[in-house]
Amino acid sequence: MALKLMFITNDKHVAKIAEKNGVDWIFVDLEIKGKAERQGHMDTVISGHQIEDVKHIKSVLSTSKLLVRTNPIYEGSKDEIDQVIQYGSDIVMLPYFKFKDEVETFIEYVAGRAKVCLLLETPEAVENMDSILSIPGIDYVHIGLNDLHLGYGMKFLFELLADGTVDRICHKIREYNLPYGFGGIARLGRGELRAEYILGEHYRLGSSMVILSRSFCDTGKVTDINEIEKEFTHGVREIREYETMLKDKDRDFFVINQRIVRDKVSEIIKERFKQRTYILKNDNDRVK
Repeated sequence: MALKLMFITNDKHVAKIAEKNGVDWIFVDLEIKGKAERQGHMDTVISGHQIEDVKHIKSVLSTSKLLVRTNPIYEGSKDEIDQVIQYGSDIVMLPYFKFKDEVETFIEYVAGRAKVCLLLETPEAVENMDSILSIPGIDYVHIGLNDLHLGYGMKFLFELLADGTVDRICHKIREYNLPYGFGGIARLGRGELRAEYILGEHYRLGSSMVILSRSFCDTGKVTDINEIEKEFTHGVREIREYETMLKDKDRDFFVINQRIVRDKVSEIIKERFKQRTYILKNDNDRVK
């Protein structure tokens, strides 16, 4: 079974290209509340999508599902959820929850009109997994590495993969027979931690979905529609070919890949520490 691929966009042309090339879920991202405070210091995307984008993207899709990430539960959640479902969302995602009651409220508001995907991305939600995952009405769980690694005070989001945290979360979700995924990937051969190592971990852990990250195709920088088409055509094909190879690999391959991931993550963290030390030293020298 191939991984479900997701791509975040509110551009109708990009959405059609992604769908044509086999992206399973087109992802409109309405989350804004609290996100800048949490991630404003990082090189992450705060999408700035609007609720009208849900309707516009839905109008061009024929085979891909439409996933909409709403805001965390707030006083306007019911109206927001009603509107995104009315505009055609197939799957509605709840971000940045911590406790059971938030998830219960979200599922109550969705009321069976769309699939429910939880974005598990807070240490509190990890602590409360048993009470949360036992709630009826959850269809998918995605582990959000950006906010989760910040919540644990880590330096690099894939530390969660290297230190066994993602393993433990996946094991717990499996107990509830829910499909799950984690994080995002760049194109093969790219990314600070290369995409092929991360894909190996998805297969080792029984993941069923992954986000194609901004570094897969940065449509903020690559604006020529023909270039975007090429990125998707080649990029998705490479992933599918690599998945075919992974399906035939034995346990030893995945044990070695896991070890490589741990080593690479350790190297990345050391390199970041060296760079920060160098910058601080230069800043101090200038002050003197």
